[in-house]
Amino acid sequence: MKNLYLGKYLTLEQFCTCSKTYQKYSSQIDPWPQQKASIQALQDLNQYLLDPIIAHYGSDSFQLTYGFCSADLRRYLNQKDPVTGEKNGRIDPRRDQHMACELNRNGRYYCDRRGAACDFSILGTSSDQVVSWIIEQQLPFDSLYYYGSQRPIHLSHGPQHKKALWTFTPTGQPTRKGIEPWLSRLQELMYQQTL
Repeated sequence: MKNLYLGKYLTLEQFCTCSKTYQKYSSQIDPWPQQKASIQALQDLNQYLLDPIIAHYGSDSFQLTYGFCSADLRRYLNQKDPVTGEKNGRIDPRRDQHMACELNRNGRYYCDRRGAACDFSILGTSSDQVVSWIIEQQLPFDSLYYYGSQRPIHLSHGPQHKKALWTFTPTGQPTRKGIEPWLSRLQELMYQQTL
């Protein structure tokens, strides 16, 4: 299963084992999806979003920084490092779609939005340029989080195809301040599609 290609370029193993937290605690974490729907969601993310991005920028430039989050990985992300005392990572399973279509103990989705998400960078290219390209190509994303020019981009694909574009304040609050040109262009392109 781990050698399963999710699209033309990336394997399930790459998606499940790329995070720093997984690499730090790999012997204690089961990183694999438990639901078939999660695999399908990851395949859709790759086919509709990541494959075109990698085809354009090249596989050598594409750097996956965070992919699928299993229930085990989620537990470790919520814990603090015993040496530094800092939280291992942050995740918002109800919204960020990194847990794809996984179910909790009560049989409910961790994220009702379903779909799947990842964070990635393009080496040698600013995230600003990549976001502009994604918008111009009219890729069917659900959410795109812009964290800054030299930081990874969060991108998700899901059934809603909301094309929600967000950035964040220095304190981590979601905002649309500073990304107005992208929002305007997105609206313009979406309007053109309705004509």
